This record gives sequence, C-alpha cells and structure tokens, in this order.
Amino acid sequence: MLKNWHEFYLLVGTAAATLIGLLFVAASIGVGFLTPERASGTRTYMTPVIFHFSSVLFVSLAVLVPSHARETHSLLIALNALIGAVVSCAVCTRVLTHSFADWIDRLAHGVAPAIAYAGILTASALLFRNIDSGPDVLAGALVLLLLANIRNTWDMTLVMVRFRSRGTE
Repeated sequence: MLKNWHEFYLLVGTAAATLIGLLFVAASIGVGFLTPERASGTRTYMTPVIFHFSSVLFVSLAVLVPSHARETHSLLIALNALIGAVVSCAVCTRVLTHSFADWIDRLAHGVAPAIAYAGILTASALLFRNIDSGPDVLAGALVLLLLANIRNTWDMTLVMVRFRSRGTE
C-alpha cells in the first residue's frame, strides 16, 4: 500500500534529516544563548523540534524498509505516534502556560504537533486495517509536523540571531 509513496517518504525523510543537521549548526550559532538559565526554554522550544524532525525521519525510514509487512509498518508508526503524542502533550502544556508565548507559538509548538501525532496514530490504524485513505492521512500528518517545525526552527533561529546581534553574550 505504501510502495507508491516511495519518493514522498524519500523526500520527507531527507528534508527531516537535513533540518536536524541544520539545527546542530543553529545550536552552535546560539552557543551564548543556550545557557543554564534558559534550560527550561530550550526543553520547551528547541528539544521538541529535534524530536519532531527525528519522528518524521523515523517514520520515513520505517516505511522505506521493503521487507516490512503492512502490520510491521503500522505498529512502528503507531509506536512513534504514541511516544510523540505524550511528548507533544507535555510540550503543549508548557507552551500554553508560558506568558511570553503568543498565539502562533502556542499553535505551532503546542497544538500542531499534537494534531499531527493524532493523525499519525489514526493513519497507523487505517494502514493496519488496509484502508485506502491510510497513506493520505499519514502523508498529511507528516507534512503538518514537518511544516510546523520548519516554522519553529525559523523562529528559534531569529531569537538566537537577535540575541547575538545585541552583543549580550
């Protein structure tokens, strides 16, 4: 069922892997910004982005393994979605309680990943039952997770660049 999606998962997985690498570069740029005093913010805003990109990469890689049966794909995707949902709910709670987070931060860091993982979990059930809409739901959820975190990465990068340009290292 997912064989026709090979190029999609190759592209999405490559994008996620590349963005993970770029986040390491961003972290090195923000070396003065990432202090122990900002550890809570890092756990709330930066660490989940790496987690979400890794999740997209994991699903893409799992789907691309040709020897897996439909059930194996479904179970791996479901496991990823369950872990992601737990992480997203914890992050969502933190973001919703931060007074300096605006509505777009609450949406992109908190709500969108939770919706994406619910979609991934739904897709895993559809794929397990061999329902035709499963691949479409999975693709949509992964794209939502990828796009929300591209936005989040851009926002984090701007914060670190602004900090650095003020010369407050």
